Amino acid sequence: MTGPRTTVLVTGVGGPAGVAVVRSLLARPDLDVVAADADRYASGLYLVPPDRRVLVPMAADPVFAEAVDAACQRFGVRVLIPTVDVELPILARRRERLADAGVLLAAPTLATLETCLDKLALARACAGVLPVPRTEPLGPAAVIDRQFPVIVKPRRGAGSRGIHLIERAEQLAALGSDEEQLVQDHLPGEEYSVDVLAGPDGRVIAAVPRSRLRVDSGVAIAGATFHDVELQQAAAAVARAVGLTSVANVQLRRDRAGRAALLEVNPRFPGALPLTIAAGVDMPCLVVDLVLGRAAPESLDFRELAVVRHLEDVFIAPTEFEAVALPRPAAVPA
Repeated sequence: MTGPRTTVLVTGVGGPAGVAVVRSLLARPDLDVVAADADRYASGLYLVPPDRRVLVPMAADPVFAEAVDAACQRFGVRVLIPTVDVELPILARRRERLADAGVLLAAPTLATLETCLDKLALARACAGVLPVPRTEPLGPAAVIDRQFPVIVKPRRGAGSRGIHLIERAEQLAALGSDEEQLVQDHLPGEEYSVDVLAGPDGRVIAAVPRSRLRVDSGVAIAGATFHDVELQQAAAAVARAVGLTSVANVQLRRDRAGRAALLEVNPRFPGALPLTIAAGVDMPCLVVDLVLGRAAPESLDFRELAVVRHLEDVFIAPTEFEAVALPRPAAVPA
């Protein structure tokens, strides 16, 4: 490729998704990659040259967004790719402000994020689109006419934290009422992940199903891509229902009738992204091209491929830890 180089800032590079995005983009000769994380020991920081590493505060810090702004200004960032759930809504609310500064945010819209990160809103948005397990706030009404076991889970939040299997009605009734907890029909079948890429117009470009053959700390460490028309169509339908215009991981599970039913949607790059990239759909590179307004393929197929994952060491000088810079916001909000 020739022409001017584009600088891309990737946040959350201590996680598997952030590392995968950085590795993908580093293979592009037209891109300069800046890696950011709240932890100076985040491994992804040390995949890029020392002058492209930056510390930012945790998303809960009031100056997080301003620190990201400062990093974008310092490095001349054109494309910003956040990979952490809690960062996504914060930055999505600043999309126009970022654009005014010349920074394109590669993330779903705020409306899509609010739907996906609220599991009750997600269930309602996808009802009638594909099988959706009965989902209600925890309370007396959730016990009526239930088939057990059921799942009780946080209404908001990622991963498997706070999820409980409830075997009997009296156990569920004893939990009382809590609008921030959901009761959901238990889906007994096998679980699948489908990585979905949609363009700015909402057109689904790729849907790549993956089996999760072995999982450690919520991340698949062994898996395989495979073609399954039902899963691909179901995930694409979910993407359209939530208005996806970027990347999301749609999790499906077979219901009692053997149909692909909705489990949840993670509106970000998945931790097992390297498998999807190796199978022929390089989502990070495609997303960069899409937000830059470059033409995208109508659709992309993939090959069936399996993976086992392992730790990889990055060796650096000890002094490099202390050299990672913390950007200073121009002003701290009142």
